[in-house]
Amino acid sequence: MQIETCDSLADIDAGEWNALGDGSNPFVRHEFLSALETNGCVAAEFGWHAFHLLLRNDNKELIAAAPAYLKTNSYGEFVFDWAWAEAYERAGGEYYPKLICAVPFTPATGPRLLIKAEQDKKECSTLLANAAMAIVKQQNWSGVHWLFPLEHEAKAMTEKDYMLRIGCQYIWTNHTYSDFEDFLSHCTARKRKKMRRERKHVAEQNIQLQLMHGNELTEKDWKQVTGFYLDTFNRKWGTPTLNAKFFTEIGHTMGENVIVVFASHNEQRVACSVMLKGTDTLYGRYWGCTDDFHSLHFEACYYQGIDYCIEHGLKRFEPGAQGEHKIGRGFKPTLTWSTHYLTNDSFRDAVKQFLDQERPMMREHCQKLHDLLPFKQTDDPSNQ
Repeated sequence: MQIETCDSLADIDAGEWNALGDGSNPFVRHEFLSALETNGCVAAEFGWHAFHLLLRNDNKELIAAAPAYLKTNSYGEFVFDWAWAEAYERAGGEYYPKLICAVPFTPATGPRLLIKAEQDKKECSTLLANAAMAIVKQQNWSGVHWLFPLEHEAKAMTEKDYMLRIGCQYIWTNHTYSDFEDFLSHCTARKRKKMRRERKHVAEQNIQLQLMHGNELTEKDWKQVTGFYLDTFNRKWGTPTLNAKFFTEIGHTMGENVIVVFASHNEQRVACSVMLKGTDTLYGRYWGCTDDFHSLHFEACYYQGIDYCIEHGLKRFEPGAQGEHKIGRGFKPTLTWSTHYLTNDSFRDAVKQFLDQERPMMREHCQKLHDLLPFKQTDDPSNQ
């Protein structure tokens, strides 16, 4: 077997890449990752340089891979290491560039080790994880970071000199509800009333909602989506990295996996949310609104997604990073994972001590947040 690196997914056949893994996660599909590259979202301007890890057999067949990037900053990762970078550079080192194995701008747990079904998964995983460490040592980069891998991937890496870090996100689980009211019936009367009231507020403002799949949108529709997306960053003084060409491309190439909820007021679109779906999971990704409407964010970003999961039999809804307000609407605090290898021995020891202290605190914090869930104590489906 042979490890290679690749600086453009355009050099890899889409069918060959998509044959890796089980295809359940939309973000590691060739269509999504290549759209980021070809439309300038992954670019030096934003500190992202494609550096994918490939594993080929003796016949030059691609049998495993990991989406990877050389980073010159820590933007768009959502596993925050700014303090590490500052400490490293105060000590006279250069924290950047660093290598990350992740999906750009996407804080969603998913496979990071993509392996063909008939291959030895343990062997291929070991080769890719070890290769990442060898590369950063050879190039004298500060380290390698695997962001939002699956739990079993993360735990396996801790056997290979990687350090484990945990975080917390909020995930809704479909316990075979028949409809939204069935879901509400498992909640306390106070929380049930609150969610019904929020949905009613949207209706009382004469707001109409339209759910469409990506392959149903026109180029004009995608320009509107982009406008809403940009408005969010303009309001928050952030740096938008996605553009109309990216959205339009994924609408064409993987439109069946893209869901857009438009909100209209007085026959004018005023907001939208964008979600992607995998085999059994819905992922909330982007949101934008041109004005303030009571509870519209909750409806477009959460309740429409819950409705969709129930109607289409999806098991989980991951609405994105951060936001403890999601808990009271049925999104359970759930651990996320990342693993880290740092090439400097002294710095690695210091970070290890920090992580050894952080992990139990994060576990305790995540567990305590369960008290904010809306479910009845005697009828809590999250415990089933």
